[in-house]
Amino acid sequence: MITGGHGFLGRNLATHLSVRQDCSVAIFDQGDTVQDLTNWALEADVIFHLAGTNRPLDPAEFDSGNAGLTDELCALLRAGGRSPKIVFSSSIQAAEDNPYGVSKAKAEKILRQFSSDTGACVRIYRLANLFGKWCRPNYNSVTATFCYNIANDLPIVVSDPKREVELVYVDDVVAAFIAEIDAETNTGAAGADLPTYKISLGDLAGRIQAFHEMRSTLTLPDFSERFNQALYATYLSHVPPAAREHTLQIKSDDRGSLAEFIKQRNFGQIFVSRTKPGVTRGNHYHHTKTEKFFVVEGDGLIRMRALDGGPVQEYSVSGRDYQVIDIPPGFTHSITNVGEREMVTLFWSSEIFNPDRPDTYFLAVDFEARRHPVLVETK
Repeated sequence: MITGGHGFLGRNLATHLSVRQDCSVAIFDQGDTVQDLTNWALEADVIFHLAGTNRPLDPAEFDSGNAGLTDELCALLRAGGRSPKIVFSSSIQAAEDNPYGVSKAKAEKILRQFSSDTGACVRIYRLANLFGKWCRPNYNSVTATFCYNIANDLPIVVSDPKREVELVYVDDVVAAFIAEIDAETNTGAAGADLPTYKISLGDLAGRIQAFHEMRSTLTLPDFSERFNQALYATYLSHVPPAAREHTLQIKSDDRGSLAEFIKQRNFGQIFVSRTKPGVTRGNHYHHTKTEKFFVVEGDGLIRMRALDGGPVQEYSVSGRDYQVIDIPPGFTHSITNVGEREMVTLFWSSEIFNPDRPDTYFLAVDFEARRHPVLVETK
């Protein structure tokens, strides 16, 4: 059973559990009755107690919504002679002297007493500030608020750019909770292994703003950093439908068209091109930059030749075959549309194009081999 199953954390947990074939899930939330709570709690082997109050109009509701509901849950379990495993979502504020933190600490105490009296396994997770998809903006999550407002071109307020916040990603919490279903231990500090992220408000806002500008910069964040993966997923969940599509800047000439797709400092960049029949692109070489050519539609001929001469190497490629050709440095190369229709090609380059240091030198594949390439006039 999940109490608060329609809330942010509960919804994510319930969605993950819905694909498991070995359990059924009952959700208790606002609108359900005490009898519903009783029926489902007395049947459950594991109770994820996530329901609570965090922004009431009356501060007294902190106690009734957090400690009070927890006390009621334990009382009905005692009356029914049941001692299921209970996983409780508490808060790092339980260590603080404020109405919300005090109510969470009181709920923890109630659960510990229930465990002592009945032998039930109780796992208490003191969670930092949660973020992730479906988190409600302009409520109690600065991350969701920044993501929603920036995604919708609304202003944000950064009270103190240097102030640090500690964040925890909802999918990491869900993974830990699901692991509790099969785990039998009740020892150790629950949630001790959860990854948390400390970040300043200024850095948080800046990263999200950079995500928003990706439509024009095309520059990806460093996704080797788990936090960037989680934060970008959260941002994208708040992007309105109309803003999910954007048109690439197309450069056209008599050969066809070309557009940059995505780029990243540690990845390089990807271009896409459309080339008219009979047209050749390239006839240039690089010293350090490497490339991959992938024709996704049409038919092409890729030719390359080492700068010190030697035979021309040719590769016939077709969108039907999903072929990728690697372009090494020190080889002048070209690609020609040899088909009767437009050829569509993806180009990956190992570095982002830098107009101040392009590392691109024009030289026809059929250059005169008797002349050293350095002496060949380029354009």
